[in-house]
This record gives sequence, C-alpha cells and structure tokens, in this order.
Amino acid sequence: MRLSRSLAPVTLAVSLALCAPYEATAEERPSPFGAECRTSVSGSHVVAHCHNAYVDVDRVRLHIECDRWWDLDTDSAPVDTGPAMTVKLTGRCWKEVRSVWISHQRL
Repeated sequence: MRLSRSLAPVTLAVSLALCAPYEATAEERPSPFGAECRTSVSGSHVVAHCHNAYVDVDRVRLHIECDRWWDLDTDSAPVDTGPAMTVKLTGRCWKEVRSVWISHQRL
C-alpha cells in the first residue's frame, strides 16, 4: 500500500516521535515533589500533619498569623520529611488565629 504524498511526512514525524528514547522524554517532565499537608485550627491551637509520598526530601515549616495586633506571629522550625514519612507540626497564638500555611523547600 502506498501512502499519499501529503500523509508520508506526517507518518514519518509521528513514528520518529514514538521511537524517541525514554530518557529524552523523561527529562522534560519534572519529578513530582511536595508533601501533602492538612491543617486544623482549634481555638488558638494549630496542628498540621504533612505526608511526603515522593522520593525527594521536603523541608516543611508551619506559619501562623495571629489575629490580634499584639499577638506574635510564629514560624515553626523546619522539619525534613523524607519519603513515606508523616510529620506533625504544632503552634499557637495567645488568642485567635487569622491564617495558617505550610512552606515547602526541596533539599
């Protein structure tokens, strides 16, 4: 069977793309990263659980912004979360909590 002249270049390009080595295509996609974190606020207390399902170590920190102007905002110490690890981070304000977030750093 003979391909028409308009389909031959397209067929060649598709077949070359499908035959590309795996290493070439794998380098284009970044590896997945980042622990999944869940936070809960109960009154003035904050608890965060972070689980890292990936190979790279994720250094996580808990950040708490307090609602009152005189209440000090806090940042936890960094905790290295290795592959398949779950860590617990805690913190608090004296009074109400305004916002909570987790920062991630690739090591």
